[in-house]
Amino acid sequence: MPSMDRRAFFGSAAALTAAVATAQPSGIPIIDTHIHLFDTARPQGVPWPPKENAKLYKPALPDRYRKLVAGLGVVGAIEVEASPWLEDNQWVLDIAAADSMMLGTIGNLEPGKPGFRKNLDRFRKNPMFLGIRYGNLWGRDFRTALAKPEFVAGMKALGEARLTLDTANPSPALILNLLKLTELAPDLRIVIDHLPRMNPPEDAAARIDYEKNLAALSQRNQVYVKLSGVLRPVDGRVPVDMAFYKPRLDFLYDLFGPDRVVYGSDWPNSDNWGTYREGLDVVRQYFATKGPLPAEKYFWRNSIAAYRWKKRDPVQPG
Repeated sequence: MPSMDRRAFFGSAAALTAAVATAQPSGIPIIDTHIHLFDTARPQGVPWPPKENAKLYKPALPDRYRKLVAGLGVVGAIEVEASPWLEDNQWVLDIAAADSMMLGTIGNLEPGKPGFRKNLDRFRKNPMFLGIRYGNLWGRDFRTALAKPEFVAGMKALGEARLTLDTANPSPALILNLLKLTELAPDLRIVIDHLPRMNPPEDAAARIDYEKNLAALSQRNQVYVKLSGVLRPVDGRVPVDMAFYKPRLDFLYDLFGPDRVVYGSDWPNSDNWGTYREGLDVVRQYFATKGPLPAEKYFWRNSIAAYRWKKRDPVQPG
């Protein structure tokens, strides 16, 4: 983008943001479907985040989160795994149980690995265990795993248990593999996270394939998109103008519609790009242009369908 055009763009973005700022959805309770919990002060440490990241390497626990979102309308949250250690599934369940703001966790188990069924049965007895996350993280390769019958069987077992699969680190290859998974395990609910942060392929043919596969996924009613990871850097800065993010949000919203998009902050990982309020304000302003019902669906209603969580506090909707 030429420098003059870029200045004009950011100017128009600021104008549009100001225009909708007074129309932000108010009074709508928010369920944050993507936060991470960990305690860097534990004797055994944590597998993530790295110590080198000063923004993230400090305890991220429910009490800190509760204080952070005070006054923002957030009434509940779902934890998404931040550790491949088996017993950290139980650690998170115990931590979450102590705070009624926490609605559950998306844990970390590997379908197809020895002991998967046993561990799934163990953790699913707890109603706050809502599913697992699997994707291109922790050294795993989704495409390689998908070729193994035992992996597919594990995914089918997850669907039979009425639990949810969250994905990680979106890429065009992951979208293609998720499309294949919906054919192999059609009863499995899937939530694709952080798509707004993913840069589409620059190659024209690759982009056509990516958009075609994503469009095909949008036809699977059991697939949801988490409009999370919205803030992203450009030219050495992170814009907070809603208009900058609108084209990418429009693309995903138009594909998946008002009934299959959910809110997630990605806290505290989101601190790498901006404050919690800045990320929330962008999507609030965006959904102010959609109207109250689509905003309600995005901020809490659709999360019930995607995760089957149960309310734990009177302030939570349901």
